[in-house]
Amino acid sequence: MAIKLDLVGKKSAPLTHKYSWRDTVLYALGVGAQADEIDYLFEMNGPKVLPTFAVVPSFNALIAVTSELNVNPMMILHGEQGITLHRPIPAEGTLTTVAEVTGIYDKGKGALAVVIARTTDEKNEPLFDNQFSIFVRGEGGFGGERGPEATKADPPAGKAPDFTHTQATLPTQALLYRLSGDLNPLHASAQFAKMGGFDRPILHGLCSYGHAGRAVLQHAAGGDPKRFKSFFARFSGVVFPGDTLTTEGWQISPGKYVVSTKTQDGKQVLSNAIAEIG
Repeated sequence: MAIKLDLVGKKSAPLTHKYSWRDTVLYALGVGAQADEIDYLFEMNGPKVLPTFAVVPSFNALIAVTSELNVNPMMILHGEQGITLHRPIPAEGTLTTVAEVTGIYDKGKGALAVVIARTTDEKNEPLFDNQFSIFVRGEGGFGGERGPEATKADPPAGKAPDFTHTQATLPTQALLYRLSGDLNPLHASAQFAKMGGFDRPILHGLCSYGHAGRAVLQHAAGGDPKRFKSFFARFSGVVFPGDTLTTEGWQISPGKYVVSTKTQDGKQVLSNAIAEIG
């Protein structure tokens, strides 16, 4: 199979996503929300919506784009994820997303496709944007540009983190998170996990991303989703349901944090991560 390079610059058809407070609460539970985060879990308190819920309404746009790449889906890795919030996400609504492949780059052993998905509300006003980077193993070597170098976001040497948040994931975490829309059997079936090279189902990268986003929201934004402006991260390691995640953040300038997430054995699973707080 050869990746379709002519997709660069093309936009998807508008995709709509209707959701209610039940979906936002289910997502919050899926990324580990606890009883002391009741504002995100109880409809009579709004509920508030976690900023990283932005990945859910745009997920079908990502699937639509990757299905057009003409590649083996088992060779696709979700490399990086970023969200930019224009305002807090409402507890219910019908949103519309248009996705565009902005670049396909030759990384030698694979190809890197970058997708921007812009989501608007019922009034066609911008609500949030997603940036997905998809690495396709075995599709490199076609002679294309390597693309821009990734921005380095390492914790400041010798500086203690400004916040640390540790939480164990549930053994059933992937089974819970997949109910928010990512039904890839890799996260539920041992048989499919083995086909992907793992001895058991793995946790969704976007679930780990949601855990880290909660930590940023609590510790850097004071629990106020209106202050949460953006969060970009690289998926750099595998998490298994039941692993413990520790997310640390270092403020490097007013409102800007370098973020890192590791498992209980010290393996980094989210790196090159930057969060911006207003």
